[in-house]
Amino acid sequence: MKKASNNISIFYQGLAEIHKIRSGLLSLIIAGSVFNALSPFINIYMSGLIINGIANKQPFEHLLFLVLLTVSINLIIGMIASVFRHLIAIHKQEFNARYQMQQSSKISRMDYVVAESPETYRLRQKIIDHANANNAGIIGLPSSIQNLIEAFFTILFSISLTVSLFFTPVSTENWLNTIITSPLTSIFVLLMICISVIVSMHANAVMTKKLYVILGEATQFNKIYNYYIENYLCNYNQGKDIRIYNQKDLIKSECSGLLDTVMNRMIKKLTRNQINSSVTATIAANFLDCIIYLYIGIKALLGLIHVGGIIQYIGSITQFSAGFTKFLTQLALIKANNEALKLYFEFMHLPETIEKGTQTIKTHNHDEFEIEFINVSFQYPGTDTYALKNINLKLKSGKRFAVVGMNGSGKTTLIKLLCRLYEPTAGKITLNGIDIQEYKLDEYIALFGVVFQDFKLFSFSLAQNIAANNEIDQNFAELCLERSGFSERMHTMPQRLDTSIHKDFDEDGIEISGGEAQKIALARALYKNAPFIVLDEPTAALDPIAEYEIFNHFNQIIENKTAVYISHRLSSCRFCSDIIVLHDGELIQYGSHDTLLADTNGKYFELWHAQAQYYCD
Repeated sequence: MKKASNNISIFYQGLAEIHKIRSGLLSLIIAGSVFNALSPFINIYMSGLIINGIANKQPFEHLLFLVLLTVSINLIIGMIASVFRHLIAIHKQEFNARYQMQQSSKISRMDYVVAESPETYRLRQKIIDHANANNAGIIGLPSSIQNLIEAFFTILFSISLTVSLFFTPVSTENWLNTIITSPLTSIFVLLMICISVIVSMHANAVMTKKLYVILGEATQFNKIYNYYIENYLCNYNQGKDIRIYNQKDLIKSECSGLLDTVMNRMIKKLTRNQINSSVTATIAANFLDCIIYLYIGIKALLGLIHVGGIIQYIGSITQFSAGFTKFLTQLALIKANNEALKLYFEFMHLPETIEKGTQTIKTHNHDEFEIEFINVSFQYPGTDTYALKNINLKLKSGKRFAVVGMNGSGKTTLIKLLCRLYEPTAGKITLNGIDIQEYKLDEYIALFGVVFQDFKLFSFSLAQNIAANNEIDQNFAELCLERSGFSERMHTMPQRLDTSIHKDFDEDGIEISGGEAQKIALARALYKNAPFIVLDEPTAALDPIAEYEIFNHFNQIIENKTAVYISHRLSSCRFCSDIIVLHDGELIQYGSHDTLLADTNGKYFELWHAQAQYYCD
């Protein structure tokens, strides 16, 4: 009972979520389902009237009227049903788009540390896998509801046209009349119909349950197969590796192996499942047909129903059987779908615990900002080790800071804490003496222009990529591009700032190199005009000349902003006034280049000379 209650509760949550994502879709589905279900019963009922009219030798004009009325009603119902199908299709497309946007919005509202965690990724991937394998989850629920409601109205209409069959007045004219008009006979026929439907329903329920289990086995297949399709076969960027290393045969053999093993095995299971269920359902359906035809045929022979009634009753009961089976099958599908719905709601209920803060950051000149790390430690969720431990550090306005250290030393983690993408596990970070968590989040983030090592450019115009907005200061955008070293390339573009990056949505878009993309990302950070500029390996993809130009004009580029610079190339840190050396999550050295280099036993000396030896020969 509790499990059934949970299933109903999850289903209602699904209905509420559909209404929330696209209001009006459920109303359209209900209205459209009525007309879809009604359509066959118009023909069944009107055909009975026409045949009765022929049998009773009614005037031709009357029969013509019935035919024209049937055609007219069918035309009207068909047109209305077609309009609803069109509207439902449009609303479903919008629902699918909004559904994707809702999940994206959820990710953007999460703590970044939760959003990038492996657990969140696996949960999100499970939702995608279920949707790809059998259209399960919230994405497939509208179609299931549509089929369920349509089946419900089919049952309702069939009962309304069939009920008179079982209430024929009792006749004692002869023994056969007495038996066939007996209420006990009607009850027996109804009982046989119910038994047949229940047997068919059980067969379909078993088939549906096994179907979900079998399709669930395809989840891993879909994941691997889609990986090859999306990341190799449909991604031209991978074409170089495929050709150089002749990977096409490897990919082909992997895909063929999946098809030959997983898919063939799954097809056999699906076929066997379908055959087993179909045999039971077919026997039940044939048994029901025999009972119905016998019952209606005897009544027709005895003159208890008109010849047109044969069409009406047989057609209605056939529709009832199909509708009832469809209704119960959809219930089984919806019940099985609840497991995928649980995953969706689990994802949507992931915590959004980041402290937004309420305090406004007062407007200062750039030289008045000071950020301080006070005994800051950080652990990633689910781990016991510290990514950073007991960091004490001051970042004063107008200065140039370099953060160096070996891979895994905590450099990027430090930057994410600085930008408030993470919150400290222990200790605190202050801005002008006030804990940064007390400030409004949007105002604090507005203080930083950042170029991450794994930055992204989007398939929008160059101007939109720089401004991250549709409202663009053209002159300032061009100035930022000039400072980042991209101005010359921009003047060769067909539409300059309005040129699309990549060709995903614009055939006239341009493809850019890694170094050019890095210059655009730097221009974007400059365009934000924030008091702090954070650069994570900002010249990694640049050629030596472009890198030299960036460093040579760095002070001019950054102006009076505070710069925090991460690099593995220690030679590029010499322009920084203060160098922060991290090792195993701890701050082990701090000072100028000359001061740190004078400590021959220090980590910075070791790192510097490990690289310098390649330039000293």
